Amino acid sequence: QVQLVESGGGLVQAGDSLRLSCAASGRTFSSYCMGWFRQAPGKEREFVASISWSGSSTSYADSVKGRFTISRDNAKSTVYLQMNSLKPEDTAVYYCAGRPTILVYTAADDYPYWGQGTQVTVSS
Repeated sequence: QVQLVESGGGLVQAGDSLRLSCAASGRTFSSYCMGWFRQAPGKEREFVASISWSGSSTSYADSVKGRFTISRDNAKSTVYLQMNSLKPEDTAVYYCAGRPTILVYTAADDYPYWGQGTQVTVSS
């Protein structure tokens, strides 16, 4: 089992950048596929990005491709989401999630472990 804690959210202007971090507890982080999801008010939780246990495979939602980058540091048990060229429509609570697997998953239902979320607000 792993516990996840997100940080790095905040209020920024359109075009700015933010880097989210998700720190994991537990000794098996390096065997986990990690994902970032977001949920805006009144909307369903949606996939943003995911990364394999080794970092060699990644997947992105079309809406963030080319602007967001997911990465991980297994030595620090941390996964990151670098967000550039932020838009007002990126405003949401961002969650990290984990699943012990060698594969890469993009569906929220496939992830058993979740953090508490961090708010990202992008003003126009």
